[in-house]
Amino acid sequence: MKTISVSELTGGEYLARPVKLDDNQTLFYEGTCLYMKHIEALVSADIKEVVIFEPTTLSPREKKVIREQLKADCSKKMQSVMEQFVTYDNGIKEISETANEIVEDMFSREEVVDRVYDIRERNADLYDHSVMVASLSILTALKMNLSQWEVYDIGVGSLLHDMGLRYLSTPYQDVDVDNEFDPESLFEYRKHTLYGFSSVEKETWMSNESKKIILFHHERLDRSGYPFKQIVMPIGVRIVAIADAFDDILCGIGKKRGNVRQALEYIRNGKDKLFEGRIVDYFLEFIAAYPVGTTVVTNRGDEAVVIEQNEHFTDRPKIKLIKDRFGKLYDEDKLIDLLENDDISIENVKES
Repeated sequence: MKTISVSELTGGEYLARPVKLDDNQTLFYEGTCLYMKHIEALVSADIKEVVIFEPTTLSPREKKVIREQLKADCSKKMQSVMEQFVTYDNGIKEISETANEIVEDMFSREEVVDRVYDIRERNADLYDHSVMVASLSILTALKMNLSQWEVYDIGVGSLLHDMGLRYLSTPYQDVDVDNEFDPESLFEYRKHTLYGFSSVEKETWMSNESKKIILFHHERLDRSGYPFKQIVMPIGVRIVAIADAFDDILCGIGKKRGNVRQALEYIRNGKDKLFEGRIVDYFLEFIAAYPVGTTVVTNRGDEAVVIEQNEHFTDRPKIKLIKDRFGKLYDEDKLIDLLENDDISIENVKES
């Protein structure tokens, strides 16, 4: 990291720390790639210096679908609003502000639709999961060129899609509910879609499309879903169904926690069976098959670590060699861009 004068910025730098205004409001979050419009905003706000990452080709550069600080802020707000709503029956209209924050942040990032993102398994609570599903759903909707109003409705519905889980006493984290629950517990768990919908049914500020996401996000094309075994569903529901199923595996909501490859395989295998194929294709365009930091083995037997993604090519990242096929450490850094080396590929992942 280094501190640099705003007057020295040329564009393309990444913020290593968030930029705060005098009233402690966040102007730009950590990880923002600074374009000219961002630099102009810094000048207008009379910001003199910023902290950026120092560029280096051999340092890992993780690309996240939502910035950590924004995700943390949104998760905290989600928890506060939903706990008051469930416990004291206070309104949840503030959720619309959270949806707008995420939508506007993505609209403001010119590169957001073209990037390949590093997403990995994690210990996550319901609120972190809700924010991540919203982020994945919003990004998918943007890639599909849906209108801003459709994107906003998807944002609201996806943020609240699992709110019915707040009404359950049955533990559902890191548990495969379909195989580990007895019939009575499974029946109760599956009612979370009905609980969630009934709790917002009379909320006049929410669109019907957002409410349908809460009710139908577990429906599947082969009628194996619930609660009504629907197969004709609005576009927002179909998008959130994919994002939710993917992140359920990564953070263990109603599933045993798994890794990104297991989650991707589940979505791929469900194409045109469980999920709409066209949307699956859009979704898979931006999920990195090998997140930054993953240790892999090449077809030549070398051990390497993924250090950066190549845009549009989810399975051809940049890697740094660690050991040769005989287990000998490389004396110097060796960077290989798989996009420029057709004869080298990733054979498998070395599990930690």
